[in-house]
Amino acid sequence: MVSSSDILHAGILIVDDQEANVRLLEQMLSDAGYTCISSTMDPHAVYALHLEKKFDLILLDLLMPGMDGFQVMEGLKAIEMDSYVPVLVITAQPAHKLRSLASGAKDFISKPFDMVEVKTRIHNMLEVRLLHKKLDNYNKFLEQAVQERTENLLKANGQLTLEIEERKRTEESLQSSCAEIKRLKDLLQAENIYLQQEVAQQFNFGEVIGQSNAISHVFFRIEQVAPMNATVLLQGETGSGKGVVARAIHSRSARKDRPMITVNCATLPASLVESELFGREKGAFTGADARQIGRFELADGGTIFLDEIGEMPLELQSKLLRVLQDGEFERLGSSRTFKTDVRIIAATNRNLELEIKNGRFREDLFYRLNVFPITIPPLRQRKEDISLLVKHFVAKFNKKIGKNIETVSTEILNNLQDYHWPGNVRELESVIERAVIISQGSALQVLDRFDTFRKPEEPTGQEVKALVELEHDHVLSVLKKTGWRIEGKTGAAVILGLNPSTLRARMRKYGISRQ
Repeated sequence: MVSSSDILHAGILIVDDQEANVRLLEQMLSDAGYTCISSTMDPHAVYALHLEKKFDLILLDLLMPGMDGFQVMEGLKAIEMDSYVPVLVITAQPAHKLRSLASGAKDFISKPFDMVEVKTRIHNMLEVRLLHKKLDNYNKFLEQAVQERTENLLKANGQLTLEIEERKRTEESLQSSCAEIKRLKDLLQAENIYLQQEVAQQFNFGEVIGQSNAISHVFFRIEQVAPMNATVLLQGETGSGKGVVARAIHSRSARKDRPMITVNCATLPASLVESELFGREKGAFTGADARQIGRFELADGGTIFLDEIGEMPLELQSKLLRVLQDGEFERLGSSRTFKTDVRIIAATNRNLELEIKNGRFREDLFYRLNVFPITIPPLRQRKEDISLLVKHFVAKFNKKIGKNIETVSTEILNNLQDYHWPGNVRELESVIERAVIISQGSALQVLDRFDTFRKPEEPTGQEVKALVELEHDHVLSVLKKTGWRIEGKTGAAVILGLNPSTLRARMRKYGISRQ
């Protein structure tokens, strides 16, 4: 068997014309404990380096100017005497994967990098490679032993029986080594299948639970748009399941094997939204002590989910519009233009048309996002789905908490269906989790008092408007008293009991700006 020390001391060569990729892989390998790492950005130098050091693994980028990875592999096959080309290719093109394997590569890594997957593939391939080398050395040893034994047989026929038995034991050991290599290859294949299944389960379409007419229409809309590259705008109340629907669309699209990157525009501070979306160069602003890759770069080839798009600052909406129109953007602090191929799914709980009238949202951006709108119904409009959702959440929290809740009484279901659920599916999930925690035995016990909540038909429109105006006036009054200071011990956020980013979001919501 191969020891961990053998693997960590194996010779590795990184070949990539992008310095950032080389540095990223060098850092990752160094952090993982590998000690013999070489790199080059010149594909023509690979042959000489390999002849000199006989690398156990070559991480080879396929797309390089002057000489691509396929040409490098052809040259390596010409100088590899044992016909084993220890290449792990790096590619962002799905079509190149099968071609690279046919050209002699042993495995591939997809861009952008998933570091856990990269480490696993490198470790497994090195383990197979070192076993292969041990097998080669053992074969040489075997050949030498056979030659020596043959000479001895010519000298002493009396040793024939002994030599036959020795040969038999050697062959058994060789078969054992071959069986071990096959086991490791099968293990590598199983791990690849497992990783694919894990991804598929994480973004399972089955997470959208329901059979009501309202949710069935959402299913129909998902089926219509998922295979396309069209931009989707998800509209619905907070907690209604917009994120789950976004994952369902991505998992049924042609981009399902690429990442879906989520950006919550409401939780990001306004000063960091741009660098989070588009990235930044080192020194782009005070505190930017390292280059940062933006979410649009990470999502290249996949999907980006812009949650709470209505909270995006107005000054950034024009940059987002450019990405939608041209697929181009610049990092903060850089004049270089980057191209990206992403599908955009946006979500909001606001009335964007009203936001446009109030000057808080760009009309041209709205029309770009509103290519294929899907409205997620609130839970109160699909109460017939509550029993299915309860069953789903009970099973989920049984597994998570270690309970064995098997029954839900009709009375509890009726109480749940009579409640108007202002927090929608998310609120129902929290209620069921609490219930599973406190329940004793096999029957679900719900202690929440739903009759203490205000029914949706009780407040009038004028009362709701008055509450909104009251909050607006209170926030404005506190800001004036603090001299428009938001953060710090004497800031408005502390007085209002809010997080500073939440207060800024409220200010944008109510159109409050410094006077």
